[in-house]
Amino acid sequence: MIPTLILFGLLLVRWWRTALVTVALGWPALLVVSDLTGVGPGLLGASGLAVVNTAVGVLIHRGILLIIRQRRCRVPPGGGA
Repeated sequence: MIPTLILFGLLLVRWWRTALVTVALGWPALLVVSDLTGVGPGLLGASGLAVVNTAVGVLIHRGILLIIRQRRCRVPPGGGA
């Protein structure tokens, strides 16, 4: 389940706030509906872990974009004005 949430974060990085809210509310609901857990204090922990895993996916994507942008902006040796 963790890779699913990381992938969700990787794919929805443009709307990362919406992705985090969706996961915080949707993941516990999915666990309850699919009878994997009952309603209780454990859902708060499940929600927190889902948000953390999705945030990791978002941060990975943003880190990759930062590296790519930095490499594109470099002036090649002997190039430039």
